[in-house]
Amino acid sequence: MSVPEKFTGFQVNGPETWTEFHKNEFQPKPFGDYDVDIKIECCGVCGSDVHTISGGWGEQKFPLAVGHEIIGTALRVGPKVTLIKPGQRVGVGAQSYSCLDCRQCKNDNETYCRKQLDTYGAVWPDTGIVSQGGYSSHVRTHEHWVFPIPDALPSTVAAPMLCAGLTAYSPLVRNGCGPGKKVGIVGLGGIGHLGLLFAKALGATVYVISRTHSKEADARKMGADGFLATADPNWNEEHIMTFDLIINTANSFEGFDLDAYLSLLDVHGKWVSVGLPEDEEGIRVRNQTFLKNGCFFGSSHLGSRRETLEMLQLAADKGVRTWVEEVKINEENLKGVMQKMKGAGGRYRFCLTGYEEAFGA
Repeated sequence: MSVPEKFTGFQVNGPETWTEFHKNEFQPKPFGDYDVDIKIECCGVCGSDVHTISGGWGEQKFPLAVGHEIIGTALRVGPKVTLIKPGQRVGVGAQSYSCLDCRQCKNDNETYCRKQLDTYGAVWPDTGIVSQGGYSSHVRTHEHWVFPIPDALPSTVAAPMLCAGLTAYSPLVRNGCGPGKKVGIVGLGGIGHLGLLFAKALGATVYVISRTHSKEADARKMGADGFLATADPNWNEEHIMTFDLIINTANSFEGFDLDAYLSLLDVHGKWVSVGLPEDEEGIRVRNQTFLKNGCFFGSSHLGSRRETLEMLQLAADKGVRTWVEEVKINEENLKGVMQKMKGAGGRYRFCLTGYEEAFGA
């Protein structure tokens, strides 16, 4: 199957019109020795997409097609590509490049490479071309950031794992999630529900921590061993200093009592935040916050190629299934999905389909 010289995508022109999508042609970066051209089948909708096009994360480069939870078919591979073969069903997540030569890259920390580039909104060196994401007909990506998808995973199930899933999975495995561990997941949204599913698949005892009980029934269906609602009086009392690890997926700190959350951690337990608030919203941190249990406070960014492949295989082996709502990609549906994401969001991930209809064979 041939690859067009230019790709086509649904782009937004700027934050003032962030729900208005226009189908445009765009020039991808020049095809390189290690590149893979992928015809897109479906793409998950990430909160990052909304934060980016609405201006919540600051100035961006427009026009822009977002989307970084991509599944498709590899059509063409560069002459030095060894990891991917034409015809394979593959995925691309939120990162599309790292140098692969620095200390971080050589230690499975390539997502922290100083030269890393995002799948959309990044400027490719020496070209001035802005990378475009998965709300498009095709994507061109370095082979290191292209992942074969196990046969057991449906495409719309696998797509959200490539950003939301990996964002939760990496800090879980890097911080000891497994049998005998008590793990908390703050927030049951796109990232949070996958955090719950993967923590259970890894063998931990898992509690969901949410503002109210509105999502408790869903959490239980996903396998949660317990549920804490912070609106309840003394919600943390029975669980103080009993958690080994808490992954915070919330992207808002409004009314956030950090001391109450951290009180849940055992001595030297770990709190890892992966949600990214908009603008300057934050929380006040004092040394006294950490003294009672000597807990550790940090963050995590995506994950490595090795972790991505391990995560996908775990999902295939353990039957992990994203809770996903499929939506056909077109201007009207994209506007509706963005508005829903800006509000309460879906339960628990949208995935765009219908690419043949939108872009043709």
